[in-house]
Amino acid sequence: MAKITYIEFGGTEHVVEVPNGLTVMEGARDNNIPGIEADCGGACACSTCHVYVHPDWIEKLPPKDDMEEDMLDFAFQPDADRSRLTCQLKVTDALDGLVVQMPEKQI
Repeated sequence: MAKITYIEFGGTEHVVEVPNGLTVMEGARDNNIPGIEADCGGACACSTCHVYVHPDWIEKLPPKDDMEEDMLDFAFQPDADRSRLTCQLKVTDALDGLVVQMPEKQI
């Protein structure tokens, strides 16, 4: 289980424990975290679970695959370094303490 901090665009923080094996997106969905819409349900077919990863975590996460890179092109104001799709981040103990911030909107 990992404790993940989700920060809404307005600054409200939500710290939740997410079971290993779920994705960061599923952790947000299951805990009713506003700002992650997840329209495709985790199929990496949209960009509505886009977040900005805290700079301390960029190098600790697995690299983006080609499909995630392609979908991030459709995200609202993507950042080449910090943007990730939460449906592509599988929760493990190694993600304990992860901090992600939602963009102003999801598109």
